[in-house]
Amino acid sequence: QVQLVESGGGLVQAGGSLRLSCVASGSIYSYNAMGWYRQARGKQRELVAAITPFGRTNYADSLKGRFTISRDSAKSTVYLQMNSLKFEDTAVYYCNAKGPDNDYWGQGTQVTVSS
Repeated sequence: QVQLVESGGGLVQAGGSLRLSCVASGSIYSYNAMGWYRQARGKQRELVAAITPFGRTNYADSLKGRFTISRDSAKSTVYLQMNSLKFEDTAVYYCNAKGPDNDYWGQGTQVTVSS
């Protein structure tokens, strides 16, 4: 059973920073990629950033320069560093792992940015 456990969400003022963590069961090399998606109220879930086990990254164009994804393979953990947060970054952030045959999701962590 694949488990993804997120942490690090919370309430922050606009302009502030947060770091999200996602711990995966098993090695991150078991997955083709891991990443973060977010879903704001009333909107579709969207890709924030993804990273392969070997460090190749992909970002939503609108978030480049403010968000950084990284991984620690020894800890089976993927991080999302979010800087210069804006009110519109408010959403539930979900960790995702792409296995050979399935997508796996964490339970989500709420990020709320106050203006």
